[in-house]
Amino acid sequence: MQTSALEKPLATPPTILEVQGLKTHFFTRNGVVKAVDGVDLTLAEGEILGLVGESGSGKSTLGRTLIGLIHPDSGSVRIEGQELVGLSPRDWRQHRKQIQMVFQDPYASLNPRHKIVEAVAQGPIAFGENRAKALKDARDLLELVGLGGDSGDRYPHQFSGGQRQRVGIARALALKPRLLIADEAVSALDVSIQAQVLDLLKQISGQFDLSVLFITHDLRVAAQICDRIAVMRQGELVELARASDVFYRPQHEYTRRLIDSIPGKQWSKPDFAEDVLVQEI
Repeated sequence: MQTSALEKPLATPPTILEVQGLKTHFFTRNGVVKAVDGVDLTLAEGEILGLVGESGSGKSTLGRTLIGLIHPDSGSVRIEGQELVGLSPRDWRQHRKQIQMVFQDPYASLNPRHKIVEAVAQGPIAFGENRAKALKDARDLLELVGLGGDSGDRYPHQFSGGQRQRVGIARALALKPRLLIADEAVSALDVSIQAQVLDLLKQISGQFDLSVLFITHDLRVAAQICDRIAVMRQGELVELARASDVFYRPQHEYTRRLIDSIPGKQWSKPDFAEDVLVQEI
């Protein structure tokens, strides 16, 4: 049967991030710590990829390596085809706008003496943006993340934890990145506030075709937002599949142990293609 013009398959989204054979090792008194040990992954435009694992699995080290805060020992990191590994600090700076990070505690990275609008505008100004325009755009971003433009005149201590995460997201978006790395971005928040921030990240990813690497130790959180999930253990990726496949058909024993260790095991994920998974207590 022929396919009509109206039934053409959807175009495959372009690959934003491509990682091959990435290794980041640390030398300690007790020997070599293989924090990231031969990781391969890709991330498509507009995709949210979850990176899960226990504390010490290497997931945060991977995130910091991708953004250039840690230099890898070997491997390849490409953003839209551009190789980043081996670049000089000066050349890296030209690509820094393409990758931004939201940390677990944004308050620690906010200057308590600066108004929020200045914190959000700081990045664009550093890259040569006109100050007046950068400040106006910053207020627009604060409006976008649900804080309101007028909130820019307040200081970091005047915001709750969830509100500060919204500030962190606005500040990351100010540089119009192609990839956002969220490192345990909701782990310190109450469950109701977590849901609000997760909804915001999902909304922004869809609105701007923004790729998101969502790092978390909590599989329950990953289930609420991620298209695919990568499971990391002792520096290696042991499983990488659609979120529904990870929960319904986990292939690796470590993944199965992570799922079995979830407190309560009450699940509801309406975006899964299969029926909702519910395990009784």
